[in-house]
Amino acid sequence: MRASPWVWAFAAVTTVHLVLLGLDLSPWDSVTKCLLAPVLIGWTASADGPRALVAFLTFCLLGDLFLEIDGWFVAGMAAFAIAHVILVTHLVRLGAARRLRAAPWLAIAYVVAGGLLVAWIWTDLPADLVVPVPFYAALLVATAATSAAIGRVTGAGGLAFLVSDAIIILGVTEQIPPDAAATRLAIMVLYAAAIALITAGLLRRQPDPDRGDHTAAARSSAA
Repeated sequence: MRASPWVWAFAAVTTVHLVLLGLDLSPWDSVTKCLLAPVLIGWTASADGPRALVAFLTFCLLGDLFLEIDGWFVAGMAAFAIAHVILVTHLVRLGAARRLRAAPWLAIAYVVAGGLLVAWIWTDLPADLVVPVPFYAALLVATAATSAAIGRVTGAGGLAFLVSDAIIILGVTEQIPPDAAATRLAIMVLYAAAIALITAGLLRRQPDPDRGDHTAAARSSAA
């Protein structure tokens, strides 16, 4: 796929955001964070991409926005949970479940990894996160596994999303310093990579089942 001007725009916004984040320049770091998903929505719309991808990115934007508001952590997690449900549903329609049944080790590996993470942080979870975190972790595992089943690019994006959010919850439970520059930068580098790779991978797969065409994509599974 030829690089779109939207790709360069995303790279520019990401770079500016990381610089502002590293310098702790509020509120501009928050503003640029909330521009990441809209740029990818623009790319998806310009490429006549899947409506499910637009919906996924829209809820990612809401999650980004809510997480920047004090006391709205659970609301942000809920927005991202909806985003993951939308994405996993779309990936299943593209054949992810069938491929995972043929290679169950992939799903098993992610389930084990997610289970170990939840077990590690369980006793340190705040009371209001005891129920949401395991549920959200299951969605992250589903996203990572189904993304990997569809292709290497989307799979890398799903893995990056899982690791990014794992770092967040490790910070919430104070397993690592949550306010350290390295922690914040690692989270955002991985998150930006995640949504960009998922977008790129899905835009390489056509047609879109959301538009009523259920013909198998003729693209390489490496997409």
